[in-house]
Amino acid sequence: MTPGLSRTVGLVALLNGLYFFVEIAVALSIGSVSLFADSIDFLEDTSVNLLILLALRWGAKARARVGMALAAILLAPALAGVATAIAKLQTMVPPEPVSLSITGIGAMAINLICALMLARYRDHAGGLTKAAFLSARNDVLANVAIVAAGLVTGWVWHSPWPDLIVGVGIAILNADAAREVWQAAKSEHDAAA
Repeated sequence: MTPGLSRTVGLVALLNGLYFFVEIAVALSIGSVSLFADSIDFLEDTSVNLLILLALRWGAKARARVGMALAAILLAPALAGVATAIAKLQTMVPPEPVSLSITGIGAMAINLICALMLARYRDHAGGLTKAAFLSARNDVLANVAIVAAGLVTGWVWHSPWPDLIVGVGIAILNADAAREVWQAAKSEHDAAA
């Protein structure tokens, strides 16, 4: 195992777990689809990184199987985002834009720190660390979009649509990350077999 990898993955899990509580609270209080989808993503990232922490000591074939399972886990935020978007279509109330943007900036900072920490390990332990890195990288992009949705909602177009569009975009990013992780884990599994 690469020195420092366990410590890095553990710290990433902790940061994601803590910010999940911040973001879910704000998402529920302002009715934001994008923050809700992103908060579920923080919870998923916590779970993924804890699972990676456990699997790092396993053999390549077992890690590859866990990597394939992580691909399925990565779909959870996508499904949660779609469900929340459908519910939002019934109310069509825009979220409070300042809270949306500020919470998105906080999420972006956490995810950027995690992505930078994981970048040096993204090619270690096969699909596992790739899953963690891709998730953190995609989350930074999603958070930029959340901040933009808040700015657009507050100063350009007071509508739920910017938040809804970003929420669906986050779902698509997570689905694509799941595909990439599945491919990496499948290759690793085939090589180990």
